[in-house]
Amino acid sequence: MSKKVQKTCHAAVLSPLIAILMRLVVFMDALSHILDDIHLSGAEYLYISGHGRWRFSVAQQTIFYVVLSGELNLHISEKETQHLEAGDIVFVPYGLTHHVQHTDTSLILEDFWLMSEFAGHRNTPLNLGTGTHNALVLAVRCLLDTDMGRPLLSSLPPYLLIRHGLNGSGPDWLRLGLEFLALEVERHRPGRDTLINRLIGMFLIECVRDYVEQLPKGTDNWLGALRDPYLTPVLSAIHAHPERAWTVVELAGLACLSRSAFAERFTTMLGQPPLAYLTQHRLRQAARHLALQDLSIGRISEKVGYASETAFSQAFKRQYGISPSQYRKERAIN
Repeated sequence: MSKKVQKTCHAAVLSPLIAILMRLVVFMDALSHILDDIHLSGAEYLYISGHGRWRFSVAQQTIFYVVLSGELNLHISEKETQHLEAGDIVFVPYGLTHHVQHTDTSLILEDFWLMSEFAGHRNTPLNLGTGTHNALVLAVRCLLDTDMGRPLLSSLPPYLLIRHGLNGSGPDWLRLGLEFLALEVERHRPGRDTLINRLIGMFLIECVRDYVEQLPKGTDNWLGALRDPYLTPVLSAIHAHPERAWTVVELAGLACLSRSAFAERFTTMLGQPPLAYLTQHRLRQAARHLALQDLSIGRISEKVGYASETAFSQAFKRQYGISPSQYRKERAIN
Protein backbone atom coordinates (compact mmCIF):
# COMPACT_ATOMS: atom_id res chain seq x y z
CA MET A 1 0.00 0.00 0.00
CA SER A 2 1.42 3.37 -1.00
CA LYS A 3 2.00 6.11 1.57
CA LYS A 4 -0.60 8.26 -0.19
CA VAL A 5 -3.22 5.50 0.12
CA GLN A 6 -2.23 4.91 3.77
CA LYS A 7 -2.74 8.59 4.57
CA THR A 8 -6.13 8.53 2.86
CA CYS A 9 -7.17 5.46 4.88
CA HIS A 10 -5.97 7.01 8.14
CA ALA A 11 -7.89 10.20 7.39
CA ALA A 12 -11.03 8.20 6.62
CA VAL A 13 -10.78 6.44 9.99
CA LEU A 14 -9.79 9.49 12.02
CA SER A 15 -12.37 11.93 10.64
CA PRO A 16 -15.40 10.17 12.21
CA LEU A 17 -13.47 9.72 15.46
CA ILE A 18 -12.53 13.38 15.57
CA ALA A 19 -16.15 14.34 14.87
CA ILE A 20 -17.36 12.09 17.71
CA LEU A 21 -14.76 13.51 20.12
CA MET A 22 -15.67 17.07 19.15
CA ARG A 23 -19.36 16.40 19.77
CA LEU A 24 -18.51 14.85 23.15
CA VAL A 25 -16.40 17.87 24.14
CA VAL A 26 -19.17 20.30 23.16
CA PHE A 27 -21.78 18.17 24.94
CA MET A 28 -19.74 18.10 28.16
CA ASP A 29 -19.09 21.84 27.87
CA ALA A 30 -22.82 22.51 27.59
CA LEU A 31 -23.62 20.12 30.43
CA SER A 32 -20.97 21.71 32.66
CA HIS A 33 -22.37 25.21 32.12
CA ILE A 34 -25.90 24.06 32.76
CA LEU A 35 -25.07 22.03 35.87
CA ASP A 36 -23.13 25.03 37.22
CA ASP A 37 -26.37 26.97 37.01
CA ILE A 38 -28.21 24.78 39.50
CA HIS A 39 -25.73 25.66 42.29
CA LEU A 40 -25.63 22.41 44.23
CA SER A 41 -24.99 23.46 47.84
CA GLY A 42 -25.75 22.87 51.50
CA ALA A 43 -24.97 19.17 51.42
CA GLU A 44 -25.69 17.30 54.65
CA TYR A 45 -24.88 13.64 54.91
CA LEU A 46 -25.31 10.67 57.18
CA TYR A 47 -24.38 7.02 57.02
CA ILE A 48 -27.21 4.54 57.65
CA SER A 49 -26.39 1.09 58.92
CA GLY A 50 -29.23 -1.40 58.42
CA HIS A 51 -29.63 -4.40 60.73
CA GLY A 52 -32.16 -7.19 60.27
CA ARG A 53 -35.47 -5.65 59.19
CA TRP A 54 -35.41 -1.90 58.82
CA ARG A 55 -37.04 0.88 56.81
CA PHE A 56 -36.86 4.64 56.40
CA SER A 57 -38.83 7.15 54.37
CA VAL A 58 -38.07 10.53 52.82
CA ALA A 59 -40.26 13.25 51.28
CA GLN A 60 -39.73 16.66 49.69
CA GLN A 61 -35.94 16.39 49.62
CA THR A 62 -33.29 16.51 46.92
CA ILE A 63 -31.25 13.51 47.97
CA PHE A 64 -28.57 11.04 46.88
CA TYR A 65 -28.22 7.47 48.08
CA VAL A 66 -24.97 5.59 47.67
CA VAL A 67 -25.17 1.89 48.54
CA LEU A 68 -21.78 1.06 50.04
CA SER A 69 -22.43 -2.54 51.09
CA GLY A 70 -25.21 -5.08 51.16
CA GLU A 71 -28.56 -5.00 49.40
CA LEU A 72 -31.82 -3.10 49.85
CA ASN A 73 -35.08 -2.16 48.15
CA LEU A 74 -36.08 1.33 47.01
CA HIS A 75 -39.87 1.73 46.84
CA ILE A 76 -40.71 4.54 44.46
CA SER A 77 -44.43 3.91 44.53
CA GLU A 78 -46.83 1.09 45.30
CA LYS A 79 -46.17 -0.31 41.84
CA GLU A 80 -42.43 0.33 41.41
CA THR A 81 -39.56 -1.13 43.43
CA GLN A 82 -35.85 -1.07 42.59
CA HIS A 83 -33.54 -3.67 44.09
CA LEU A 84 -30.20 -2.01 44.87
CA GLU A 85 -26.77 -3.50 45.56
CA ALA A 86 -23.37 -2.21 46.63
CA GLY A 87 -22.08 0.33 44.13
CA ASP A 88 -25.51 1.60 43.05
CA ILE A 89 -26.22 5.35 43.21
CA VAL A 90 -29.69 6.92 43.23
CA PHE A 91 -30.48 10.60 42.77
CA VAL A 92 -33.96 11.90 43.66
CA PRO A 93 -33.95 15.43 42.23
CA TYR A 94 -37.23 17.01 43.24
CA GLY A 95 -38.68 15.53 46.37
CA LEU A 96 -40.54 12.38 45.40
CA THR A 97 -41.82 10.54 48.50
CA HIS A 98 -40.09 7.16 48.70
CA HIS A 99 -39.09 4.39 51.07
CA VAL A 100 -35.82 2.48 51.55
CA GLN A 101 -35.77 -0.83 53.40
CA HIS A 102 -34.36 -4.32 53.85
CA THR A 103 -34.97 -6.86 51.09
CA ASP A 104 -37.50 -9.00 52.98
CA THR A 105 -40.79 -7.72 51.61
CA SER A 106 -42.94 -10.12 53.61
CA LEU A 107 -43.04 -7.75 56.60
CA ILE A 108 -44.31 -4.17 56.41
CA LEU A 109 -42.62 -1.89 58.93
CA GLU A 110 -43.67 1.47 60.30
CA ASP A 111 -42.09 4.44 58.52
CA PHE A 112 -39.04 6.06 60.09
CA TRP A 113 -38.87 9.56 58.60
CA LEU A 114 -35.24 10.34 57.92
CA MET A 115 -35.43 14.12 57.44
CA SER A 116 -35.13 14.96 61.15
CA GLU A 117 -31.82 13.07 61.35
CA PHE A 118 -30.02 15.49 59.06
CA ALA A 119 -28.11 18.12 61.02
CA GLY A 120 -25.01 19.11 59.13
CA HIS A 121 -22.63 16.16 58.79
CA ARG A 122 -23.16 13.19 61.07
CA ASN A 123 -19.91 11.35 61.70
CA THR A 124 -21.34 8.28 63.42
CA PRO A 125 -23.67 5.93 61.52
CA LEU A 126 -27.40 5.92 62.21
CA ASN A 127 -28.30 2.36 63.20
CA LEU A 128 -31.71 1.11 62.08
CA GLY A 129 -33.23 -2.23 63.01
CA THR A 130 -31.76 -4.99 65.15
CA GLY A 131 -29.85 -8.15 64.40
CA THR A 132 -27.33 -8.89 61.68
CA HIS A 133 -25.88 -5.98 59.74
CA ASN A 134 -27.03 -6.22 56.09
CA ALA A 135 -26.54 -2.83 54.42
CA LEU A 136 -24.60 0.43 54.62
CA VAL A 137 -25.99 3.48 52.82
CA LEU A 138 -24.73 7.04 52.52
CA ALA A 139 -27.62 9.53 52.27
CA VAL A 140 -26.77 13.06 51.17
CA ARG A 141 -29.40 15.79 51.29
CA CYS A 142 -28.59 18.92 49.30
CA LEU A 143 -30.06 22.15 47.98
CA LEU A 144 -30.57 23.06 44.34
CA ASP A 145 -31.50 26.39 42.83
CA THR A 146 -34.86 25.21 41.51
CA ASP A 147 -35.45 28.40 39.52
CA MET A 148 -32.10 28.27 37.71
CA GLY A 149 -32.35 24.50 37.41
CA ARG A 150 -35.92 24.47 36.08
CA PRO A 151 -35.04 23.49 32.46
CA LEU A 152 -32.97 20.55 33.72
CA LEU A 153 -35.22 19.45 36.59
CA SER A 154 -38.38 19.58 34.48
CA SER A 155 -36.74 17.18 31.99
CA LEU A 156 -35.54 14.62 34.52
CA PRO A 157 -37.51 11.57 35.68
CA PRO A 158 -38.47 11.27 39.38
CA TYR A 159 -35.19 9.46 40.07
CA LEU A 160 -31.91 8.61 38.34
CA LEU A 161 -30.07 5.35 38.92
CA ILE A 162 -26.48 4.34 38.18
CA ARG A 163 -25.77 0.68 38.76
CA HIS A 164 -22.62 -1.30 39.56
CA GLY A 165 -20.26 1.57 40.30
CA LEU A 166 -17.88 -0.83 42.09
CA ASN A 167 -17.48 -3.48 39.40
CA GLY A 168 -15.22 -1.49 37.08
CA SER A 169 -17.76 -0.98 34.29
CA GLY A 170 -17.92 2.75 34.98
CA PRO A 171 -15.15 5.36 35.14
CA ASP A 172 -12.28 4.67 37.55
CA TRP A 173 -13.01 7.79 39.62
CA LEU A 174 -16.50 6.45 40.37
CA ARG A 175 -15.18 3.18 41.78
CA LEU A 176 -12.45 4.97 43.76
CA GLY A 177 -14.96 7.50 45.08
CA LEU A 178 -17.28 4.77 46.29
CA GLU A 179 -14.42 2.90 47.95
CA PHE A 180 -13.37 6.14 49.67
CA LEU A 181 -16.89 6.70 51.01
CA ALA A 182 -17.07 3.14 52.33
CA LEU A 183 -13.74 3.52 54.17
CA GLU A 184 -14.57 6.92 55.62
CA VAL A 185 -17.42 5.56 57.73
CA GLU A 186 -14.80 3.78 59.85
CA ARG A 187 -12.72 6.89 60.55
CA HIS A 188 -13.18 10.63 60.47
CA ARG A 189 -10.20 12.43 58.99
CA PRO A 190 -9.72 16.12 58.21
CA GLY A 191 -11.11 17.17 54.84
CA ARG A 192 -13.81 14.50 54.64
CA ASP A 193 -16.65 17.03 54.35
CA THR A 194 -14.98 18.81 51.42
CA LEU A 195 -14.26 15.57 49.61
CA ILE A 196 -17.81 14.29 50.05
CA ASN A 197 -19.22 17.55 48.70
CA ARG A 198 -16.95 17.30 45.65
CA LEU A 199 -17.90 13.67 45.07
CA ILE A 200 -21.61 14.44 45.26
CA GLY A 201 -21.17 17.12 42.60
CA MET A 202 -19.41 14.55 40.41
CA PHE A 203 -22.13 11.96 41.09
CA LEU A 204 -24.72 14.50 39.93
CA ILE A 205 -22.86 15.03 36.65
CA GLU A 206 -22.48 11.27 36.14
CA CYS A 207 -26.18 10.63 36.86
CA VAL A 208 -27.34 13.28 34.40
CA ARG A 209 -24.78 12.31 31.75
CA ASP A 210 -25.71 8.64 32.03
CA TYR A 211 -29.40 9.48 31.67
CA VAL A 212 -28.87 11.80 28.69
CA GLU A 213 -26.76 9.20 26.87
CA GLN A 214 -29.60 6.67 27.18
CA LEU A 215 -32.34 8.95 25.84
CA PRO A 216 -33.94 7.55 22.69
CA LYS A 217 -33.37 9.44 19.47
CA GLY A 218 -36.03 12.01 18.70
CA THR A 219 -36.62 12.97 22.34
CA ASP A 220 -38.20 16.41 22.12
CA ASN A 221 -37.32 18.08 25.39
CA TRP A 222 -34.53 20.12 26.93
CA LEU A 223 -32.29 17.12 27.56
CA GLY A 224 -32.89 15.84 24.05
CA ALA A 225 -31.73 19.24 22.78
CA LEU A 226 -28.64 18.97 24.95
CA ARG A 227 -27.65 15.84 23.03
CA ASP A 228 -28.58 17.25 19.63
CA PRO A 229 -25.33 17.99 17.72
CA TYR A 230 -26.85 21.14 16.19
CA LEU A 231 -28.33 22.61 19.37
CA THR A 232 -25.66 21.63 21.91
CA PRO A 233 -23.20 24.41 20.92
CA VAL A 234 -26.06 26.92 21.01
CA LEU A 235 -27.12 25.96 24.54
CA SER A 236 -23.48 26.02 25.63
CA ALA A 237 -23.03 29.54 24.24
CA ILE A 238 -26.24 30.88 25.79
CA HIS A 239 -25.45 29.50 29.23
CA ALA A 240 -21.79 30.56 29.07
CA HIS A 241 -22.47 34.10 27.80
CA PRO A 242 -26.07 35.15 28.42
CA GLU A 243 -24.98 38.80 28.46
CA ARG A 244 -24.13 38.80 24.75
CA ALA A 245 -26.60 40.43 22.37
CA TRP A 246 -27.27 37.17 20.57
CA THR A 247 -29.30 37.22 17.37
CA VAL A 248 -31.06 34.27 15.80
CA VAL A 249 -28.66 34.53 12.86
CA GLU A 250 -25.60 34.26 15.16
CA LEU A 251 -27.08 31.31 17.03
CA ALA A 252 -27.99 29.63 13.74
CA GLY A 253 -24.36 30.06 12.69
CA LEU A 254 -23.24 28.16 15.82
CA ALA A 255 -25.68 25.39 14.89
CA CYS A 256 -24.43 25.37 11.28
CA LEU A 257 -28.03 25.68 10.09
CA SER A 258 -29.99 28.23 8.14
CA ARG A 259 -31.90 30.76 10.21
CA SER A 260 -35.29 29.17 9.51
CA ALA A 261 -34.11 25.57 9.99
CA PHE A 262 -32.43 26.48 13.27
CA ALA A 263 -35.42 28.40 14.64
CA GLU A 264 -37.77 25.53 13.77
CA ARG A 265 -35.49 22.87 15.27
CA PHE A 266 -34.90 24.86 18.48
CA THR A 267 -38.59 25.66 18.97
CA THR A 268 -39.68 22.07 18.32
CA MET A 269 -37.23 20.58 20.81
CA LEU A 270 -37.36 23.20 23.56
CA GLY A 271 -40.93 24.39 23.21
CA GLN A 272 -40.06 28.06 22.71
CA PRO A 273 -38.14 30.23 20.25
CA PRO A 274 -34.39 30.79 20.79
CA LEU A 275 -34.60 34.40 21.97
CA ALA A 276 -37.47 33.61 24.36
CA TYR A 277 -35.29 30.89 25.90
CA LEU A 278 -32.40 33.34 26.16
CA THR A 279 -34.60 35.94 27.86
CA GLN A 280 -35.89 33.45 30.43
CA HIS A 281 -32.36 32.27 31.20
CA ARG A 282 -31.13 35.85 31.62
CA LEU A 283 -33.97 36.68 34.01
CA ARG A 284 -33.42 33.53 36.06
CA GLN A 285 -29.80 34.59 36.50
CA ALA A 286 -30.95 38.07 37.47
CA ALA A 287 -33.34 36.61 40.04
CA ARG A 288 -30.51 34.68 41.65
CA HIS A 289 -28.32 37.79 41.92
CA LEU A 290 -31.25 39.73 43.40
CA ALA A 291 -31.79 37.04 46.03
CA LEU A 292 -28.07 36.94 46.85
CA GLN A 293 -27.99 40.75 47.07
CA ASP A 294 -24.43 40.66 45.74
CA LEU A 295 -24.84 43.30 43.02
CA SER A 296 -26.79 46.50 42.44
CA ILE A 297 -29.84 46.29 40.20
CA GLY A 298 -28.04 48.39 37.58
CA ARG A 299 -25.06 46.05 37.58
CA ILE A 300 -27.34 43.00 37.38
CA SER A 301 -29.10 44.43 34.33
CA GLU A 302 -25.71 44.85 32.61
CA LYS A 303 -24.52 41.40 33.66
CA VAL A 304 -27.52 39.66 32.09
CA GLY A 305 -27.40 41.64 28.85
CA TYR A 306 -29.80 44.57 29.16
CA ALA A 307 -28.81 47.97 27.76
CA SER A 308 -30.73 49.87 30.44
CA GLU A 309 -32.07 49.28 33.93
CA THR A 310 -35.53 50.33 32.73
CA ALA A 311 -35.62 47.67 30.00
CA PHE A 312 -34.42 45.08 32.50
CA SER A 313 -37.05 46.05 35.10
CA GLN A 314 -39.85 45.82 32.55
CA ALA A 315 -38.72 42.40 31.31
CA PHE A 316 -38.26 41.13 34.86
CA LYS A 317 -41.75 42.24 35.91
CA ARG A 318 -43.30 40.53 32.88
CA GLN A 319 -41.73 37.21 33.92
CA TYR A 320 -41.97 37.39 37.72
CA GLY A 321 -44.93 39.70 38.25
CA ILE A 322 -43.04 42.05 40.57
CA SER A 323 -40.24 44.58 40.19
CA PRO A 324 -36.58 43.61 40.76
CA SER A 325 -36.49 45.66 44.00
CA GLN A 326 -39.60 43.91 45.35
CA TYR A 327 -38.18 40.52 44.42
CA ARG A 328 -34.95 41.37 46.23
CA LYS A 329 -36.83 42.20 49.44
CA GLU A 330 -39.02 39.10 49.34
CA ARG A 331 -36.45 36.49 48.24
CA ALA A 332 -33.30 37.60 50.03
CA ILE A 333 -30.94 34.68 50.77
CA ASN A 334 -29.43 35.16 54.21
